[in-house]
Amino acid sequence: MGDRWQVEVDRGVCIGSGMCVNHAPDGFRLDSARQSHPRAPQSDASEPILTAAEGCPVEAIMITLADTGETVFPPDD
Repeated sequence: MGDRWQVEVDRGVCIGSGMCVNHAPDGFRLDSARQSHPRAPQSDASEPILTAAEGCPVEAIMITLADTGETVFPPDD
């Protein structure tokens, strides 16, 4: 079985660019105020969700491992 991710969006940072929805339409949606929301708080690890997080122009998407809380994105510097 693969990793499960906890996916969160900081809506105080989100600018509603929609890049996350373009990269991972099954992973994200925009509300009526154009704020991003994960479609599910946890999901199977997937390349489109990671690509969406990496492509967010304001780095509003955080991904952690659901079972350990270890950071997947953004990387620790």
